[in-house]
Amino acid sequence: MFTEHKSVFLFVDCLWSRAPGRASLLIQEEEVKEVECEFSRQTVGRTESRRPFGESERGENCFQYWRTQKEDFAMSWGTELWDQFENLDKHTQWGIDFLERYAKFVKERLEIEQNYAKQLRNLVKKYCPKRSKDEEFTSCLSFYSILNELNDYAGQREVVAEEMAHRVYGELMRYSQDLKAERKHHLQEGRKAQQHLDHCWKQMDNSKKKFERECKEAEKSQITYERLDNDINATKSEVEKAKAQFYMRTHAADESKNEYAAQLQSFNAEQWKHFHSAIPQIFKNLQNMDERRTVKLGETYRSFAEAERRVIPIISKCLEGMVSAAKAVDERRDSAIVVESFKSGFEPPADFPFEDFSQNLSRTGSDGTISNTPKGDRDRDRTKNKLWLFGKKPKVQEDFSHLPPEQRRKRLQQRIDELNRELQKEMDQRDALNKMKDVYEKNPQMGDPNSLQPKISETICNMEKLRSEIHKNETWLSEVEGKQSSRGDRRHIPCTLSSRLFPVSPEGSYTDDTSQEHQTPHHRPGPAQPRHPNPDPHEFDDEFDDDDPLPVIGHCKALYSFDGQNEGTLVMAEDEVLYIIEEDKGDGWTRARKQSGEEGYVPTSYVEITLEKNSKGAVTYI
Repeated sequence: MFTEHKSVFLFVDCLWSRAPGRASLLIQEEEVKEVECEFSRQTVGRTESRRPFGESERGENCFQYWRTQKEDFAMSWGTELWDQFENLDKHTQWGIDFLERYAKFVKERLEIEQNYAKQLRNLVKKYCPKRSKDEEFTSCLSFYSILNELNDYAGQREVVAEEMAHRVYGELMRYSQDLKAERKHHLQEGRKAQQHLDHCWKQMDNSKKKFERECKEAEKSQITYERLDNDINATKSEVEKAKAQFYMRTHAADESKNEYAAQLQSFNAEQWKHFHSAIPQIFKNLQNMDERRTVKLGETYRSFAEAERRVIPIISKCLEGMVSAAKAVDERRDSAIVVESFKSGFEPPADFPFEDFSQNLSRTGSDGTISNTPKGDRDRDRTKNKLWLFGKKPKVQEDFSHLPPEQRRKRLQQRIDELNRELQKEMDQRDALNKMKDVYEKNPQMGDPNSLQPKISETICNMEKLRSEIHKNETWLSEVEGKQSSRGDRRHIPCTLSSRLFPVSPEGSYTDDTSQEHQTPHHRPGPAQPRHPNPDPHEFDDEFDDDDPLPVIGHCKALYSFDGQNEGTLVMAEDEVLYIIEEDKGDGWTRARKQSGEEGYVPTSYVEITLEKNSKGAVTYI
């Protein structure tokens, strides 16, 4: 079946190609009948195929193919617009200008997207919290979540701008440059073809004018010859000369005629080639270029929309995140956070007693008094019931004793957590340095193990300071919680040098000034008052002066120099020999004595210790 169709189509194509000029758009009835006969002969054996060609299904297909070819031929610029070179020049230039105009539109659109995204990011940055004070409230957390989602939304707008810049604007500008070059090439070919045809026309016109001129000269010579030939007075030589001139002009006219005929034939051939081959091909190329421009515009229109559609799922997730953040707002939780943040821990004040100012008046025995409370007791109770919250706010203290009990407990707990994190970092650093030192000891070519000792000692000192701070803050925390603390209750924290340097109350609360002592209401039980409200700043020195000298239990050699800036420490130089009077109890400090009799603590890691056998008298602090 496909072979039959192919044969019929080829036959119709042959008829089409034989039809000259514009008259070939119509097929004569005789040729259609021949097509019917040929189609019928190829389908012998099938009754329905012997019907007239126009009534059969295959005939319909054949005519449909013919009509399509006819329409394609009719829409060709080369045949329909063969004389519209200037208009096609203007149209193709308009097409490129329109493409560049659309590219400019895309550029302005992506700039709007970029500015929009930039403004959104600046807005988010402006309203992002600089402090984490309000991050506990659900309303604040939800707002910050909305800001994060809005920041992601701004990122998607930037993605849209990048897609438009890369897939649409950049592609259009590159394609515009290619179209300009291609259009210039085709128009140059068209102008060259036109110039060649004009040159041929000039040659033909010159030969035509020459032929016309030669004919006129021949006519003049003929008239002259006939006049002299009929003149009886003319001499024979004059007649012969006129005759020769007539023959010469006639011969020249014949040559000009032949040259004109040849030039005319050549020009006609070039003109037919120009209007039926060269110009149609050039215009066809311009048509293909313009159609490709139109297709490219359609593709960029689609890419323009796809850039938006690709980010819609992510933008939807951002909007869903905002809705989820709105649902996460919990007014009950925010109210509880307000209570937790501002709860003082105080009890509401009791009723004020009645103050009787009529006690000094003389009264009979039958007159009773409303109150027998002495004035001194009343003043003391009034002072005792007065809360600092309603008076002048005290100065900020290290132990947060200026805060209400609940707030003080919270702040102390936060500080303890921070100190524990710093201590863990120092411990990790110490372990890493020890591992590195072991590697250096096993592989000396990698480094000197002794070069790490100062850093290890410094880390150990930092750990001891942090432990001391933790111990001090935990003591204050236990005071707030109303617990009696002692060293035995906190065995996991060794006694450190710093704990000896700061006076400690029986309850474990560090006191440096009587103004730091926290006064609680009379009706709420609290920790006992410190035994020494005004401690002596030289209490540490008295510890050495009042006690009997401790016996020597060994000696040590200083591996490094120590400046001993803290109170109670001992300054030592490198390679200096000291006496050991108390071993290290796990806090990293060893008590030593110089040969001059000066005593103090030195870092255990800074000295090389040699203890004497059967030594007695070592003092151990619990």
